[in-house]
Amino acid sequence: MRTAALGIARPEETSEAGLTDLLTGLGNSRRFLAKIRRLIADRASDPAPFVVGIVDLDGFKPVNDLFGMASGDEILCQAAMRLRAALDPRCTIVRLGADEFGFLLPLTFSEAAAGEQARILIEVLSAPYDLGERSARLSASVGCALYFTAAEGAEDLIRKAETALYDAKRAGRGRVVVYSQEIEDKARRVTLIEQALRRAVAAGEVEPWFQPIVCLSSRRVLGCEALARWTDRDLGVVSPGEFIPIAEERGIIGQLSQVLLRKAALAAADWPEEVYLSFNLSPSQLVDQNTSDHVLSILAETGLPPGRLQIEITETGMMCEPASAERIVEDLRSAGIRTALDDFGTGQSSLGRLRQLHFDTIKIDQSFVAAMLTDPPTQHIVRAILAMCDGLEKDVVAEGIECEEQAARLAFFGCQKGQGYFFGRPMRAEATAAHVHGYAASARPAGT
Repeated sequence: MRTAALGIARPEETSEAGLTDLLTGLGNSRRFLAKIRRLIADRASDPAPFVVGIVDLDGFKPVNDLFGMASGDEILCQAAMRLRAALDPRCTIVRLGADEFGFLLPLTFSEAAAGEQARILIEVLSAPYDLGERSARLSASVGCALYFTAAEGAEDLIRKAETALYDAKRAGRGRVVVYSQEIEDKARRVTLIEQALRRAVAAGEVEPWFQPIVCLSSRRVLGCEALARWTDRDLGVVSPGEFIPIAEERGIIGQLSQVLLRKAALAAADWPEEVYLSFNLSPSQLVDQNTSDHVLSILAETGLPPGRLQIEITETGMMCEPASAERIVEDLRSAGIRTALDDFGTGQSSLGRLRQLHFDTIKIDQSFVAAMLTDPPTQHIVRAILAMCDGLEKDVVAEGIECEEQAARLAFFGCQKGQGYFFGRPMRAEATAAHVHGYAASARPAGT
């Protein structure tokens, strides 16, 4: 009889009830561990490869919140049945908890075969879920790890599959990632950045830099957008494209945003009063109903009038939790703060919904501006957006302007405001103050 170290479950783990997920009837995480340990023990003398994988349902929480817990449970049960039907009877499928499932493929021996099998699971999970009078669609992400050597334990394989899943989720929905050393190195860097960022946020070391927003006809500075910049004493300069997603994923974004807004508002309070500050809120802040209170508290503390602040919200962020986001937008607007819908055209909102969303400004995504001069269909899209916003009486800012020809064409089409490297790269607070005061001085009539 094998010992517990070789994979036999402890006596309290051997009851069927203790190894079964009550909702789906699948095995649970304890059964998963026991199965992997047993397979490792069986192959101790001849470690033939096998695959451990974890499947996560993308977007399950919003659907669960929208349709209710009973519908969420029904989706999980249907997902369990699909996974069981899609796998060979010799495979194991379990529910690990929440919207995660684990699978064990004892006869899959290569990364290519693991990826192929995982893509089949994603396909079956992406079909519509029948919820009676309505249906829901979800995608799924998968992380896999291959067993190669007897030195690896069950916990090691599950950790590697989790690391691969995390990488798949960061890359977008519906992805498969098979664990590799490169994935491990990336995960280690993410952890290093997370720890350093927590320290930097607590110490107030992340700084706002500012990029001007100008009037396209006069080139006068109307406002400046605050952008996060961070140089760590050990890691050096860390790109916002790297640390902002980590802050979002690891729950640091709220604290980071408050540090940045406080510093940006203090800087903007000394600008000419006609120059406004534009500041981005992250998608996760649109679910936190304390967000409006935090923003107003910082304005009161720094002395920046609400009318000189514009809050930017991405189109995709707005669509993640629409009801919550709309409440926050209304709270901000009722306090006198302007709001802007950022990256318009790249998200999920329909034109019908745009009529219902009470934004003061629409920001045309830089991808449209970049393609506008060489792609006639894109040019028509830009003109249509401008005409629509004119009809809805909304301001428009075109992002990513990099040359005079783009600026002139947009102005000709009726776009009043622009932003991009052509008008100025992001600058530190001191340089920004000199820049905006210089424009204000040059705009005054002679002798004043």
